Amino acid sequence: MHFPHVVSCLDGKHIRIVCPTDSGAMFFNYKNYFSVVPQGTVDANYKFITVDMGGFGKQSDGGTFLASDLFSFIDRKIISFPEPDFLPHSKVTAPYVMLRNEAYPLPSYLMKPYERNSLTDRRRNFNQRLSRARKPVECAFGILYSKWRIISKTTETEVELADKNVKCICVLHNTIIEREGFERHLTYITVQSKSVAWERRGRLPTEAKNIRNLFSLYMEKYIL
Repeated sequence: MHFPHVVSCLDGKHIRIVCPTDSGAMFFNYKNYFSVVPQGTVDANYKFITVDMGGFGKQSDGGTFLASDLFSFIDRKIISFPEPDFLPHSKVTAPYVMLRNEAYPLPSYLMKPYERNSLTDRRRNFNQRLSRARKPVECAFGILYSKWRIISKTTETEVELADKNVKCICVLHNTIIEREGFERHLTYITVQSKSVAWERRGRLPTEAKNIRNLFSLYMEKYIL
């Protein structure tokens, strides 16, 4: 058990496309090519729970999330989380959360690592557990790239069709996982750490910081 009370892991992936007509730099990303960005939430079995298309290459991960249907549904309470409950083997009550990397904002339901310039042993332990618990979403996107080579090359279609292709591939991915399981597919991929191009600066919301501290203190005491 790396990280309790996790409902899903969140990440995005750049899909290379040809420059759309009259789009300017909207689709040009920090990796110096044009792309669309699917953003997905993944469960512990490497299946996609949600897939949001429509992210522009130039957007940060945080900007893509804030512009997504997923954020809108959570913000409007169309999608809700389970009620807070006791963490395993303790009397500590904590909410349920999604895990993501440093590049996303920090509302109370999204857990991100502590900043590297503020690490202590407790915070480092938290970061390591969060990183391990996020592997399913990284692996899920890795499997997509390995199995469907069409998205590992430049997509030469209109943006709308590129978006539909990615959605269809995610459905096929889930179907295969349901029928075959995920273990046999994990040997096909190598997950590489990506550099963070953008990180939200400034003061973090107090509630979000308190929840992150609650989890890190629990991990230090109960599952160090």
